[in-house]
Amino acid sequence: MQGCGEWLRCGGLMAVCLMAAVSCRKPAEASKSDLAEGGYTLTTADWLRAASRDDVTALKKFVAAGFEAGARGETGDSALHAAAAAGALKAADYLLKRGLAIDLAGSGRRTPLMHAVIAKQTSTVRWLLRQGADPRLKDAEGYSALMLAVREGASGAVAELAPYQRDSLDSAILLAALVGQAEVIDTLTNYGASVYARMEDGRTPLMIAAENGHKAAVELLLDLGSSRFSTDAAGRSAADIAREAGHAEIVALILRAPRPAELALESPEQVAQAMDSFVDAAIHPDAAENPPNGPSAVPSKSIDGQVLGPIVRTEEHSGDQTSNRTTPGFPMPPLVMRHYREREMPLEVRTVSKDSATLVLRGAPQPEVTVAPGETIPGSRLAVVRVQRRMEDSKLNLGQPMEVSVVEVRDTATGVSREWISGVPASAHDPVALVEDASTGKRYTATPGQRFKSADGREFVISDVRPNQIIIEDAASGAVRTLPLSGPRG
Repeated sequence: MQGCGEWLRCGGLMAVCLMAAVSCRKPAEASKSDLAEGGYTLTTADWLRAASRDDVTALKKFVAAGFEAGARGETGDSALHAAAAAGALKAADYLLKRGLAIDLAGSGRRTPLMHAVIAKQTSTVRWLLRQGADPRLKDAEGYSALMLAVREGASGAVAELAPYQRDSLDSAILLAALVGQAEVIDTLTNYGASVYARMEDGRTPLMIAAENGHKAAVELLLDLGSSRFSTDAAGRSAADIAREAGHAEIVALILRAPRPAELALESPEQVAQAMDSFVDAAIHPDAAENPPNGPSAVPSKSIDGQVLGPIVRTEEHSGDQTSNRTTPGFPMPPLVMRHYREREMPLEVRTVSKDSATLVLRGAPQPEVTVAPGETIPGSRLAVVRVQRRMEDSKLNLGQPMEVSVVEVRDTATGVSREWISGVPASAHDPVALVEDASTGKRYTATPGQRFKSADGREFVISDVRPNQIIIEDAASGAVRTLPLSGPRG
């Protein structure tokens, strides 16, 4: 009897185990059956297909059937890569919760974020960034997500990525010029990329676009204020480079006859208005139908002598992502650099002889003209006030005094006067930056030498204004720090 009891106990235990095994198999078999009804088989290819379809129900059945969530396809991509490329956010969220790494490297060492970029899934790019995807990782070709977005012409993704990679924006605009992505160029400048950026050999975005025959990019860069007359390290202008490459139409575009507005000197108020309009157009693309009513609608004034908001006591503060976090030295008001402007004139001073000056008008029917004081430069409203030769220290002569030709002109419409010197590009005004007080939203124009104060009385000096940054000096200590260009939407 005792042996029989033992047998019964063992038999009962075996029965329980058998029932447990059967009960474990039933859900898996049921999941396989359900998958089959949905048109799926328990394969990696269909696992990726379910992810790309945003079919979370199917993904759960795969997992219930014992499928490994981290399975990879033939190329090495995971279901998270497939979901990102398809914009399948529900599937992507499920996969992340199942433990897949957000920066999982797939084919070509590309992350899900890169797949979303290439597929131009803007909302997915935004979502992945918010989940903590690293935009600075590079694929096997050395491309970051931003550079892939530029190359593929994914302007929406560029807008999402630009605030995360401000130190790469100038490189990005140079690449955009190379591949001719005009819309991307426009987007990049809204976030702080400079049309004055240069390659190591001195080529600007305009030169690169012209060299590669990208007419739309050339037109946009000219509209954005690119200089037609800058030269590279070899002394070639954009027109010279386009001519060497055989792009006659682009040469004609760059060397077209100057328009009257290009032969005019703007007042500080006009410069401020033009900069405000540029920023407003970037922030409010539909401004023509819905004009802005906030601080941006108030015309900017010079920062000289102004009192701004309270100084920032820490190196990092809320607001604009580029605000002085990486340039320690002293606290400043929360300034943001929104825009930069310099405008070269389509002419140059060739020489002065006695009481007349010889000027070169680029693109004009008569390129070389001779004018005397009291005369007007042909095709313009610029009256010559004075011509002379004088000794002046020059960078062209290693800082040693050299004789230069000088022409002073006055715009008869605006009353603005300007002095031009031979060997130096003629300009319509000094370099100007448009800055914003983040504490009030008010905008100011800033030029070298101007001073302003913080609310607590601390004084600062605009030491220099450059295409991609402003150099600001603490008047009391002489310490300096940089304010990087963040762009209208930065």
